[in-house]
Amino acid sequence: MFASICRRRLFRFRQIPSAAGADPSRRPYPIDALLSHGYSSAALAGAPLPEPCPATVSNLTSCGLSPASTAARKHSIRSADRADAVRALFRSYGFTDADITEIVRRASAVFTLDPDRILRPKLDLFASLGVRPRRLSTAPILFMRSLDNHLVPCVQFLRGVLGTDADVCDAISRTPRGLLADLEKNMRPAVAALRRLGLPDEFISKLITIEMGVLMLSPDRITQIFEYLKLLDLGVTDRGFLYAFRALCCLSRETWLRKVALYQSFGVSEGELLKAFKKQPTITLFSDEIITKKLQFYLDELKLEVSDVMRHPVLMGYSLEKCIIPRCAVLSVLMREGKIEPNIKLPTALLGSAKNFSDKYVMRYAHDVPDVVKAYEGKIKFEGFR
Repeated sequence: MFASICRRRLFRFRQIPSAAGADPSRRPYPIDALLSHGYSSAALAGAPLPEPCPATVSNLTSCGLSPASTAARKHSIRSADRADAVRALFRSYGFTDADITEIVRRASAVFTLDPDRILRPKLDLFASLGVRPRRLSTAPILFMRSLDNHLVPCVQFLRGVLGTDADVCDAISRTPRGLLADLEKNMRPAVAALRRLGLPDEFISKLITIEMGVLMLSPDRITQIFEYLKLLDLGVTDRGFLYAFRALCCLSRETWLRKVALYQSFGVSEGELLKAFKKQPTITLFSDEIITKKLQFYLDELKLEVSDVMRHPVLMGYSLEKCIIPRCAVLSVLMREGKIEPNIKLPTALLGSAKNFSDKYVMRYAHDVPDVVKAYEGKIKFEGFR
């Protein structure tokens, strides 16, 4: 009954035609080979939603939502006492008011369920695994799945594949929606496909732990991702294979092509982008706004070449505000004081862990140049390299 509520994303590849006059066989990488289609329920247009009842208004208001919200109009909470009991139950399991508001926003029908008979056993299951309430609040539809017919069998299957409850907890916490996959129709066929394609069991365990959404993919989609990664010369035992696989699981056709176009608008070539993707697959998972902001900073403020950034794609994963800008401020102070040369290899200097950077550029000079500590703490603003 509730399976129809869950949106299942199935993807597939197909090659799109190349530009006129181009020979696809001569392309260094099939940048447009990754095409996928997601299936989602269509919204009913023009059908007015009913006005929420007083009990719904009262409970949504107490949860911090407007009575005019979509949640209010999609579901009616007829029993204020039951909704209050559900809210009290969630709080007793460590859910904050923000978590409860998120549950109401995403699936207010949860507040119509029997708190002791239906919800408590499911909360006990997740609590026994160590899954944090904050993560569950992002996929509250899980509370509407059958405990005996769905949740428990899926958790037992995951235990068999992953090995420990700690790994099961990590997998669910990273991708709660992955637990919505049907055991027989999705989970077992997905794992069987991964094994058939040569992925070792220990790699399957790690892949599911970092992206349980793979269990929602069809065997055909999994096969297509394997084929695409082969075109990138990524084998199943290569270091970047699992993270590249994870990235492709999360990208639709439209999103992939949009990311490619965005990078190319900054002068990144197709070859550079795909080589960077092999090193750091997450470069395609950031929002368009974040990609634009970071590239503009590296190219306009730091005067780096786009090829410099693509040779060190991990730079795209660093936070500008928390990491890159404070480090630039430190390096600027050291240049001003003559402690390091102005022609330092900037991309290399910016890389590395916080501890390594601090040891090399902050603590090393803190006695002679106290400003480096202030710069690292954000108390001296970075205004460019002079």
